[in-house]
Amino acid sequence: MDMNKEELLPFYEFATKHVSVGIHAVDTNGKTVIYNEKMREIEGLHLADIRDRSILELFQFEKEDSTLLKVLQTAEPVHNVKQTYWNQNGQEITTINDTYPILENNKLLGAIEIARDITTLEKLVYQPLRRYGEQITFNTITAVSEPMREVIETAKKAAAARLPVLLIGESGTGKDLIAEAIHNASTPANENFITYFCNRSDTSMIERLKKQLQISDSSTIFCERIEYLSLELQKDCLTLLEEHRQDSHLFIASIGGDPIDLIGSGELLKELYYFFASVSIIVPPLRNRREDIKPFINDYLKRYDKLFGKKLKGMSTEVEQLFMHYDWPGNLKELEMLLDDMMSMVTNEDLINYDLLPLHFKWKAQEFNSSEKSPDYFVVQNDKELLPLDDYLREAEEYYLNKVLDMYDHNITKASEALGMSRQNLQYRIRKMKK
Repeated sequence: MDMNKEELLPFYEFATKHVSVGIHAVDTNGKTVIYNEKMREIEGLHLADIRDRSILELFQFEKEDSTLLKVLQTAEPVHNVKQTYWNQNGQEITTINDTYPILENNKLLGAIEIARDITTLEKLVYQPLRRYGEQITFNTITAVSEPMREVIETAKKAAAARLPVLLIGESGTGKDLIAEAIHNASTPANENFITYFCNRSDTSMIERLKKQLQISDSSTIFCERIEYLSLELQKDCLTLLEEHRQDSHLFIASIGGDPIDLIGSGELLKELYYFFASVSIIVPPLRNRREDIKPFINDYLKRYDKLFGKKLKGMSTEVEQLFMHYDWPGNLKELEMLLDDMMSMVTNEDLINYDLLPLHFKWKAQEFNSSEKSPDYFVVQNDKELLPLDDYLREAEEYYLNKVLDMYDHNITKASEALGMSRQNLQYRIRKMKK
């Protein structure tokens, strides 16, 4: 029996309250109409904080960065957007958002955002790669790809020149290892290698840096992710560094994106960029240097054997192919974290096999790989390992369905009409793909 809206309301309220994703809905004026428990948990706000206030008053991001406001302006959905911002309490938040227009009879009523909290995961990826008690030199950095060999050659020249260095690259690429290797290769050698993790709300960092510069005549100062400092703190940092420019200190900084974009968006002080940019080194993401994946894993397994006496010979062919096709958004740090997860499951295995992969990674890898296959993947070639017919047909079907769904922005009705099947049949096949 069909239920009317009033009868369904308690179910909607229960689901909204207990769902594991944040839900934030606004009307056409940007005023909040739904703000569920999970969203309050993510953003640290309460209903009283947001009632009768526009979202621009609550969060410190520019208008063009707000997916809710973008959807209000365009009436078009926005999918899978990563957003990092500071809420009213100065807390840094990172979410993956899907945002949709709310329409009734072709009239825009508002917009709704569904947010998955990945703040904890982002912080894990921001952590430096482990050093295993070793001194980091250029010889200890695993780098066989041409892009990374160029990075190391440039870094060696920077160590010899003792000029300020700016390392540019995504989180988890190993910028901290490059910085420490520059420190250890510099001549004359500096006394200390000191890392300052920049944070928008850490006002004491400048004082700690000032104290270090005063008590030491020869240190390597590494300011990691300087764009995370507020612009006021960046100005203070620049003033302090300029005062000690002629000292024997070596100054290194890192940023997570294109410096021109960061300056344009007001996240990076132009003058601070100029100070560090005497030598700029771009550390490429792992997806652009996949040749480094296998050597990194081999080094990891050697250390694991040394520490725990468990020797694994490497990866199975299935896992190796999966790793080589995955995009690695968290770069080497994501790979290191994944290896840690798998090693905790090792018993009598000789190889890293598919069964050792955590379920969350299988899901991510399946989602990525199904959308990334190209048509020539399904062309039979002599040097290509053949799949059983059922597996081949399943992968071909997944590829084709994903392409059609992408063409129609995952609108089930339009996609099913284009495919000449019912909505129910298409939904069944989509569910089957995800199992």
